[in-house]
Amino acid sequence: MDHDLIRNLAQPQDTKIILLVMDGLGGLPREKGGPTELEAADTPNLDRLAAEGICGLSVPVRSGVTPGSGPGHLSLFGYDPTECVVGRGVLSALGIGFDLRPGDVAARGNFCTLDDDGLVTDRRAHRISGSESAPLVEKLNEIEIPGVEVFVRLVKDYRLLLVLRGEGLSGAIDNTDPQETGVPPKEPRALAPEAEETAELVAQFLAAARDVLADHHSANGILMRGFSTRPDWPSMQDLFGLKAAAIASYPMYRGVSRLVGMDILGDPHDLDEELDLLEEHWGAYDFFFVHVKPIDAAGEDGDFSRKVRAIEEADTRIPRIMELNPDVVVVTGDHSTPSILRSHSWHPVPTLIWSAWCRADGVTSFGERPCMLGGLGPRLPATELMPIALANALRLEKFGA
Repeated sequence: MDHDLIRNLAQPQDTKIILLVMDGLGGLPREKGGPTELEAADTPNLDRLAAEGICGLSVPVRSGVTPGSGPGHLSLFGYDPTECVVGRGVLSALGIGFDLRPGDVAARGNFCTLDDDGLVTDRRAHRISGSESAPLVEKLNEIEIPGVEVFVRLVKDYRLLLVLRGEGLSGAIDNTDPQETGVPPKEPRALAPEAEETAELVAQFLAAARDVLADHHSANGILMRGFSTRPDWPSMQDLFGLKAAAIASYPMYRGVSRLVGMDILGDPHDLDEELDLLEEHWGAYDFFFVHVKPIDAAGEDGDFSRKVRAIEEADTRIPRIMELNPDVVVVTGDHSTPSILRSHSWHPVPTLIWSAWCRADGVTSFGERPCMLGGLGPRLPATELMPIALANALRLEKFGA
């Protein structure tokens, strides 16, 4: 997207946009010829929006590229994720409100379970709760490494944040998460010469952490991802003229929102509490990003039926959103998470845009196969959704004479 073009065309308007991100929405059939999770779900409210709006499939990054959650959301916010690159560590730090300073190196960690041979048996330590992981984080925060300050913070449940603060640090370090079980964690490896010293410091931390966690059955190891330093990007207010707010229960999504200048509203625990915040702050903002997590979690667990139920549960909340009389509603996901794959995938994501000014395309149900035939097309770059939403909110002036 041409940011300068959109910035010059953006105009103030008393209209409101909701971006409802159903995380991991896209899926695949569990048997040949069968329905995807979304197609199997009973979604009368989403079907109505699809029938009244315009649909398609959106591509978060590029064809064939499987996106992480950070790139997937940046794309939906109108930022090219191949140019605006940031690691999960920075997003997690900003998501929990950590005072991340210039030069700090941040990384997201998962507690994991290792067997007697040091092989990963569960990448998420059986999804231990925050009450169980908090005391472990406190112990890890006591680790000292000469030459740097070490900060360890609880993010949520089995997730933690590591921040190193010192002179001459680099975030160019490879993940230690092997992304599979039955193998050992990877060693921290410098991806550039200037990161050699930082990689050694991370290795020292992980060695000390193994000693701290040795006697804990479920969480006796740590897998690190997303080493990075904080970038400096223009805000959504600068680019689009939008006063924007984010409503999300997971810190990482609050982090990526804060990175593009959104205000973070509350600390909700589920979609109902998110919608409470939406209603409470409705008059104060032009743009609301609302995040729905359980769909993605079910997909990553390989639970087709639970993902169907999570989609259906979200569908029941659509009338509550529409009662606010938004001018534009965008419903999509940041990526696909087919339960049959138990992971993110490269498949384009079902997408709908509803407004009074949409040109209806004949799609009458919200699913992968119907969306392939929709007016937005089968391969719309997700970065294009923001200008389309702005246009439907009458927030873009005419280009040229």
